[in-house]
Amino acid sequence: MKDVKVLGPGCKRCVETAALVQSEADRLGVEIKLEKVTDYAEIAKFGIASTPGVVVEGKVVHAGGLPKAERVAGWLTS
Repeated sequence: MKDVKVLGPGCKRCVETAALVQSEADRLGVEIKLEKVTDYAEIAKFGIASTPGVVVEGKVVHAGGLPKAERVAGWLTS
């Protein structure tokens, strides 16, 4: 099971990013634990300046804007 966090205040792009991550995981048959981190102090600990951010297995893989589905699939399968 992959640990995935979506970092952001709950804005539309953050919600869409979380839905995209879950959708890609379901499509690929990859089991994930998806956590939405909305606390600014927690987000700051990851060192990103723009949201949404995506963290997979403790590593920041994306910051700012909506990620592409192909990139999400790569994060989940690597």
